[in-house]
Amino acid sequence: MDSKQQILLRSDEAKGIYLSHISADPVIFGFDDNRLKVLMLQLNYRQKWLLPGGYVRKDEDMDDAVVRILRERAGISDAYLEEFGVFGKKDRSEFFFEDFDDTLFHKQRFISIGYLALYNPSNTTLVKDDISNACDWIFLDELDNIDIAMDHREIIDKALLTLRERISIKPIGYNLLPEKFTLSELQKLYETILGKELNRGNFYRKIKNLGILKKLDEQRRGGAHKAPDLYSFDEQNYNKALENGLNNW
Repeated sequence: MDSKQQILLRSDEAKGIYLSHISADPVIFGFDDNRLKVLMLQLNYRQKWLLPGGYVRKDEDMDDAVVRILRERAGISDAYLEEFGVFGKKDRSEFFFEDFDDTLFHKQRFISIGYLALYNPSNTTLVKDDISNACDWIFLDELDNIDIAMDHREIIDKALLTLRERISIKPIGYNLLPEKFTLSELQKLYETILGKELNRGNFYRKIKNLGILKKLDEQRRGGAHKAPDLYSFDEQNYNKALENGLNNW
């Protein structure tokens, strides 16, 4: 069965299962080698790359739909998710399916809810679905080298802006860094997201004052210089900060 036949078959099934005109597009950011990544799928049809999005069943809540979509399309579970935007330009999905007639479910006008998530790529065993050639983490600075479908580049850019704004009111790092990390590694994560260098002394003082870190009785060994202290996140305080926002930042 070729990719067009797959889509036609799924269209007939979708009309009885999913809500029309509403979809979800989660933007899952990862951090690796001091660079940001985003999780993408390459569809069999037209060989273009998209976010691992999907449709909402008639019998499920929106948030539950996003959890299911990520599990089915990419094999990801337990990701922290939050809404960040709505995308509804006309012809945003219709043009992509121009090879089909207007009765195709996928070709209808869809309003998409954007979800933002942070995830450690080393914790994932990605599983592509049967309509995709690949499921992979793509570095943000390499997105210009791939053919991205619909308005998904716009959605990614908006998600990054949202993440940069979020830093001042919510903690980050729990799903991006290893369990044990140095302050320097945490600072590099913030600098990568913000796209600028931060003063080390100011950053260390502010991040310690947030109360979301636990200093461990061990150091990072193996470097040429003095071994830096290791830290982990205080899960209880981190979750409180997620819920209530940060103080003293």
